[in-house]
Amino acid sequence: MTRLPTVAAAVAACVGLAVAPASASVASPGEVSRGVTIPAFYDPPATLPSANGALIRTEPLPLGLSLPGLDGRPMPGTATRLMYRSTDSNGQPVAVTGSYIEPSATWRGGGPRPLVALASGTMGQGDQCAPSMALQYPLSLTGETVSIGYENLAIYRLLSTGAAVVVTDYVGLGATDRLHTYVNRLDQGHALLDAARAAHAVPGASITTASRVGLYGYSQGGGASASAAELQPSYAPDVQLAGTYSGAPPADLTSVMKGIDGSALAGALGWSINGFAQSDPDVRTLVDANINDAGRAALRDLSTMCVGDAIFGYGFATSTTWTKSGTSLADIIAANPAAQAVLDRQLIGTLKPAGPVRLATGVQDDIVPHGQARRLAVDWCHKGGDITYQPVILPNLGDKILTNHLTPLITDQGDAVSWLTDRLAGRSTVSNCWTMPVQP
Repeated sequence: MTRLPTVAAAVAACVGLAVAPASASVASPGEVSRGVTIPAFYDPPATLPSANGALIRTEPLPLGLSLPGLDGRPMPGTATRLMYRSTDSNGQPVAVTGSYIEPSATWRGGGPRPLVALASGTMGQGDQCAPSMALQYPLSLTGETVSIGYENLAIYRLLSTGAAVVVTDYVGLGATDRLHTYVNRLDQGHALLDAARAAHAVPGASITTASRVGLYGYSQGGGASASAAELQPSYAPDVQLAGTYSGAPPADLTSVMKGIDGSALAGALGWSINGFAQSDPDVRTLVDANINDAGRAALRDLSTMCVGDAIFGYGFATSTTWTKSGTSLADIIAANPAAQAVLDRQLIGTLKPAGPVRLATGVQDDIVPHGQARRLAVDWCHKGGDITYQPVILPNLGDKILTNHLTPLITDQGDAVSWLTDRLAGRSTVSNCWTMPVQP
């Protein structure tokens, strides 16, 4: 556990703008998660609209990091908290929360103002960890939870281009009716595409039906944007998809489970197990039969944690201590055909993605392993995808302590934003699939 200060320093280094203290209380009564009161806004209604992407409710969202502009408009923009309808992996309607930001910057790329639908990296499983909450409270330190809005830097960089940004909270993160279904391919892809749909109905939004749409995500968000790019033709053909950035995507969860087990982010293994046990009875049965008392307590504890809490509480934990047999969760799942089939259905790369995609992965990444992300690029290339593959070449910055995973988030971010901005401006790109045989 002596490596935890190093991990904390790495996380802090990636925070960038997120330095404002957060309040642990809000005006509206609601559930309390680790000392943070979740506003009643996040409680879904009993009845949902019939159309995916339909708005359920909105309210102004105060940005924790904002400055008055010379023209009187706040910089980087005006934010709205929103709740909208989506469809979960079981085909059932679900309420999802998120945020829309109308930028103060002028779009100069030609055509109507475009929209970027952003999927956040790992935030946790407690409702207080929702990305929309992190926009209001970029740094939340309550004594019971630690949440850092590290994605705010990417959001603000995108807003500075003049593009509008909509951010999904994902299924069950923020919304109080269920647990967050962490890294669930269908839930995440649907939620991101439906956020793009919902953005058009936000009061005051300047985007139009002709606005180009880009998808952006790193880590968990990279998996969500990759999934959404695959699902767009069948699920949301009305979304005018111009390009997708997918950074460090967890495309093969079997491989990713092995990468995070015993790492600084070992708690994420608990989030995925919690989510799949909630949505799939085969996983729930397997977990009930194999988890010991310590494992049950850990899964229950993790279900309300943010990423900071999980690093300090469960960093470098191994799942062998959570099972009755002392066998890792990955091996237990692999030995159960029904449960393994659940993970197999989560594989990204079985469909050709819509439009151009820039896929970046750090060659030293051992948390979301580089090999499985590169494999996704190869699979897409074989399907005729328009893929720009970018290996991020850095030295090994420390095994299992998150640095190899987090550093490319920052070092590649400028190029990722520029690439996506070009797609939103209508500029063409050329696939580099032909270079894959010699790319690391």
